[in-house]
Order: sequence, then C-alpha cells, then structure tokens
Amino acid sequence: MKISARAQRVDPFYVMEVAKAAAREAASAARPVIALNIGEPDFTAPPLVQQAAERAIRDGRSQYTNALGLPALREAIAGWYFTRWGHQVDPSRIVVTAGASAALQLACLALIDAGDEVLMPDPSYPCNRQFVQAAEGRAVMVPCGPEQRFQLSADQVRSQWGARTRGVLLASPSNPTGTSIARDELQRIAAEVRARDGITLIDEIYLGLSYDTAFGQTALSLPDGLGESVISVNSFSKYFNMTGWRLGWLVLPPALVPAVERLAQNLFICASAIAQHAALACFEAESLHEYERRRAAFQARRDVFIPELNRLGLHVPVVPDGAFYAWADIREAAARWGLAPGGAQPEDAQSWRFAFELLRRCQIAATPGRDFAQADPGRYLRFSTASSLEQLQEAVARLEAAL
Repeated sequence: MKISARAQRVDPFYVMEVAKAAAREAASAARPVIALNIGEPDFTAPPLVQQAAERAIRDGRSQYTNALGLPALREAIAGWYFTRWGHQVDPSRIVVTAGASAALQLACLALIDAGDEVLMPDPSYPCNRQFVQAAEGRAVMVPCGPEQRFQLSADQVRSQWGARTRGVLLASPSNPTGTSIARDELQRIAAEVRARDGITLIDEIYLGLSYDTAFGQTALSLPDGLGESVISVNSFSKYFNMTGWRLGWLVLPPALVPAVERLAQNLFICASAIAQHAALACFEAESLHEYERRRAAFQARRDVFIPELNRLGLHVPVVPDGAFYAWADIREAAARWGLAPGGAQPEDAQSWRFAFELLRRCQIAATPGRDFAQADPGRYLRFSTASSLEQLQEAVARLEAAL
C-alpha cells in the first residue's frame, strides 16, 4: 500500500516511545515507575463537571450541536475572559473545537497555503509544527535560548521574515519550557507581524496555569488593536483538567469566523455534545474555586521540584512562570554517568541516552529534547511536574541516590 508523502513527512512523537519503554520497565522493575514524561494533570474533572456530563447523558443531550459550539458555552468562555483577565471578548468570535488540536488544525487550514512559512521558536511543542505541515506549509524553527526565555523575539521575527513567511505560531506559557513571552515583547512581535500583513497565532492552553501576573495575561488584550488581530487557541485539557474529553476553542478575528465554521462543518461537524454540556459547569463558582486550588498545588510542586533539580545538577536555566514542566540542562548529570556528547553520535544522543538511563537506574520516565528542539536537542530533558507532590519527592530521592 502506498503511503502518502504527507504522512511520511510526519515525525514520530518521541514522548510515546519513552512511554512504551516505561511500560516495559514497569513490567519488570522492583519498584513503580514514576511517570514524569506526559503533560497530563493528575487531577480529573471536578464533581460539578462530572455531574453535568451524567445529566446530559441521562437527558439525551447528545445530538449534534452547531459547528461553532453551544451558544451558552461560547458565552461562558467569553465571561471567563472578563472575570479572569478583565478583557471583553464577543462570544461570536469564539469557536468551540474538538480539543486544541482541532483548533490548531482549523486555524492552519484557514490561513496557510502550500509553501507558506510560519516562524516558530525552537524549542516548542512538536505537534504544532505538524499542523503547519498538514496545511502544506513549512515550520521555520528559530533557535531561542534561555537568555530570551526560550521564546521568539521581535528582532528575530524581523530578521527571519522572508518572501514566503505567513506569520508566527507562538505558545505562552510554552510546552516544554513553561515560560511565557514578556508582554512588551509580545506587543512588539504582534506589531511586526501586522506591519507585514501576517498572522499571529498563539497557543494559550496553559494560560490559566500562570503563576506570575507579569506574564499571565491573554494576547487578546494587547493594545492598539493588536489583540483583535490575534488568533488565540485554548483548551479545557490543562487548567480545566479535562484532557480526554477533547474540548477546546479558538478566539478569532470576526472576518475569519465564517471560513473556520465551513471547515469545522466539513471536517468535524461539531465537538462532543456531552463534553460541551459538561464544560458549562467549569464556570460555576464552586468549580472555579477548585481550579484555583489546583493551580496553587501545581505552583507548589514547581517550587519544590525545580530547586531540587538544580541542586542535583539538572539545571533549569529559566524558572517556569506557568504550565507544569521543567526544561532541564542534563549535561552535568549526564557526565556523571559517563554519557559524554560528541563523536559520531547524533546531536540528540546525550539527552536520548540519559532519558533511558534515567528509566533504567531510577525508574523515572522523562522526555528527551528530541521532540521539542532541533537546534540543541541533546542538551535538555523535559520533566512534567503534573504528578503529585509525593511522586515528585520520591523522584528527587531516587535522583539523589543515583547521581
């Protein structure tokens, strides 16, 4: 059977390779494997959300919804922007999608033509560049180091913009680094893009899990009309702890809504009706109180785990201001285990080998830099701090014993 060239161009999602190895290790190890490789909250949907789903099933509210989503849910999302960030969003600009993945696919298909180039920071979430590629565009990865919080700068946008450049795809806070773009820098980036009649597409799925008010603001509220031209992607997976429910949304400039609606009608029909009815309960006062309690718990995990990584020689050069990740420089720790870089080894070999040694010696699963970085993939390892504090403390104890 002939496989399409498009499918063959898609890189493996290497975090899943580590997950498979972790499962094999778990089957034979004397102690449980601590999974710090998957970016999934250990919390699940809170009680009111679960009850709302049960009611929707019981009441038979499982038929197709409008392709743009339930009007009540679009209004609830708009209300959350106002109560959380003081920013008014017209519900008509909101499109409910089958997860942030569908949101990114719809945005890319609506805006990118064959041969268009999209600037992205390196490191960044690997699936984002696949959405660009699926729309027959090309992701141009721009190396971004710790001195700029691993985020694209306005100067880089200006210098890297070429004849085929269509726009930028950013993430703030970012996976894998947990870092956000400083607001004044984001404003400069959006201005550079607008001056070139380009698109600013920004992944804000971790925005609810921001820990620093200097960064935790939506790009939709940028001044001088810049926020109105931004396309924001968000999700119920991370802050709202509904990963498997597959529900997300887009906030679009009004002129883009009809095109995205046509695409959604043809490609997805609608997002899950049950998930949409359940998600309405996310915005009840009781649920929002619980989400804020959980956000504080994620911050506490960061504040415990990252100083310990630094102490043990797994240096995190930029403290994350959001999300639940630690992007750790493993060179010092790898040297202790004799995993020297260089020679005839691939560029990513040190991080890749360290991840599997970590699994073998400590029964800790983490994700090597291969997934996220092309410029320096062997230097970093991503730890997820979405696990419980007890699990993270046990991981520190195992690391200390092994290092």
